Amino acid sequence: MFNITKAGSILVIHDPEMRKTVWRLDPKKAGISSCMGDIGTHAFQMAEYLTGMEIKSLLSDLNNLYEDNTLDIDGTVLIRFSDKFKGVLRASQIATGDENNITVAIYGKKGAFRWEQENPNYLYHLKDDEPRRVIKPGNAYVSEIGADGTKLPGGHPEGIFDAMGNIYKGVAKAIRGEDFYDGEFPTMKDGVRGMLFIEKVVESNKNGNVWVSMENQ
Repeated sequence: MFNITKAGSILVIHDPEMRKTVWRLDPKKAGISSCMGDIGTHAFQMAEYLTGMEIKSLLSDLNNLYEDNTLDIDGTVLIRFSDKFKGVLRASQIATGDENNITVAIYGKKGAFRWEQENPNYLYHLKDDEPRRVIKPGNAYVSEIGADGTKLPGGHPEGIFDAMGNIYKGVAKAIRGEDFYDGEFPTMKDGVRGMLFIEKVVESNKNGNVWVSMENQ
């Protein structure tokens, strides 16, 4: 099972006058979606990147909260990678008091992984028959791509700008014709699938919260 949440709060959404000034809520500027188009795609792409699988179908339930607001500002999406591997994706712009946090949990037969963006140096490995393990960057046991993306010795926290820097570094290597790691930066396909995700989420919600396919598109 896969569970991922991307939450934050845009306080002006609850003010009817200020709401009119937010470009994310203007269909002429934001397009067909606000919440899912803005932060839901982050969760979607992380889901496919971390599992190495593509989402085959989805069912969404979106909330625009106010009658004068036409775009989603909160939503839940049921996702299916296969007949047996399923998950939940949550994204919200009205999670009052919360910050720009992403939480991920992947549960399998032998164990689980859990990670939070607000505590990015801690990846938890959970098992029924062993104490939980904490995996941290900058140590000898990390993967080759993990070591390449780590700039500081273990124990020194790295932040969101360092993560972005790793993406830019991968792109720069590709531009220079140097060897780079698979998955080091998003590709054109990732961008196109992100747009497809937005369209299918809106389609599912508009048609009465029904399952729609992400395959053969």
